[in-house]
Amino acid sequence: MRKLTSEQISEQLKNLVGWSVKDGKLHKDFEFRDFIDAFGFMARAALHIEKMNHHPEWFNVYNKLSVDLMTHDAGGITQNDIDLAKILNSLV
Repeated sequence: MRKLTSEQISEQLKNLVGWSVKDGKLHKDFEFRDFIDAFGFMARAALHIEKMNHHPEWFNVYNKLSVDLMTHDAGGITQNDIDLAKILNSLV
């Protein structure tokens, strides 16, 4: 898996609602109605994440979830990160 260029990432971000690049990672803050909705989202996402074997950095407090995506082996953002961001957006 190859690291995407800044131009490739910028182009992909046009189709990724709510995502940005923060500290070299794809980043999005999700907000849900309550903890149950946030936890349910994480549980649904976990099934896709495990299939991809591509695990995000995420942090949850009550109804908020912050997600950071990058491919450590490639040293940056790859197509796997873009694909996972699309999946996460589709689950909301």
